[in-house]
Amino acid sequence: MISCDLHDYIEIACMYRLPVELELKDGVIQQGTAMDIAKNASGEECLLLADNQDDSSAESRLVVLDQIKTMRALVSNPHFDVVNFLA
Repeated sequence: MISCDLHDYIEIACMYRLPVELELKDGVIQQGTAMDIAKNASGEECLLLADNQDDSSAESRLVVLDQIKTMRALVSNPHFDVVNFLA
């Protein structure tokens, strides 16, 4: 479970459909447009990432929030540049 403060950054990324780069705790890098927060089949809270927000046929994937190490905005915005999920 992530803190409310960190959850707010996920919500901001989704609200503004920001392209982000996620570094996961296992070192895997994922990039995509933050679309929504959803639960996977196991009931874990996830970030829904789309490969391209302008294409309705774009592939999307769920990234478990507890597995995120850092989230970096790929475009300049007034909300955040890099968020560290590890305390």
